[in-house]
Amino acid sequence: MTDHEPFHWPVRVYWEDTDAGGVVYHASYLRFMERARSEWLRAMGINQAAYKETTGLAFLVREMQIDFLRAALLDDELSVSVEVKERRAASILFAQTIRRVDGTELIRAKVRVACVDVRRMRPVQIPADFTPGLSPQ
Repeated sequence: MTDHEPFHWPVRVYWEDTDAGGVVYHASYLRFMERARSEWLRAMGINQAAYKETTGLAFLVREMQIDFLRAALLDDELSVSVEVKERRAASILFAQTIRRVDGTELIRAKVRVACVDVRRMRPVQIPADFTPGLSPQ
C-alpha cells in the first residue's frame, strides 16, 4: 500500500447507525470515516494509543467538508475510502468517500487533521518518520 492510492475499509450498516426509518443518521458517516482513517494508520503499522503515549502527539479533526449525495440504509454493505491529498507541516488533508459495494457514491468528504501536542493542545509539526513516503508538500 502506498500513501497515494486509496485505502478501503468495509462497513455494514446496523440498527444503531440509523434513525427510526432505517436510514443512516448523518453523524454515523463521521464514525465510519474516522474508523477508516484509524484502520489506514493501523495498516501502516501505526498504533495510535502507543504513538500518543510515546510522543505526546495525536491527530484531531481540524476541518471537514461533506457532501451528502445519497442515503445509506439498514444492512447496506459500504466501502469507506481514505486518500491522502496533501500533507503540510502540521496537518494532513484526506479525501474520503463512502460507497455502497455496488459502486453508488453516497458521501464525498474532505477531512483535514492537525497534529497536536495533547498536553498543550497546540498544533505541532508532524514528525518526519510518522508516515514514510508521505512528505510535506
